[in-house]
Amino acid sequence: MKIKGYLKEAYTELVKKVTWPSWSELQNSAIVVMIASFIIAVVVYLMDISFSFIMEQIYKMV
Repeated sequence: MKIKGYLKEAYTELVKKVTWPSWSELQNSAIVVMIASFIIAVVVYLMDISFSFIMEQIYKMV
């Protein structure tokens, strides 16, 4: 009986208490996430290229 009560409360909360985003809010959030992911990817790429260049210079000295 505990499981039945839990499922009933979970359903009630999801249907009546949770505020779901609208379609336009969801699209805007997705765009923000994609832009942020792209910026982070570029930063990581630039760090990788920089580190590779620095390591090549160090290896040439040794």
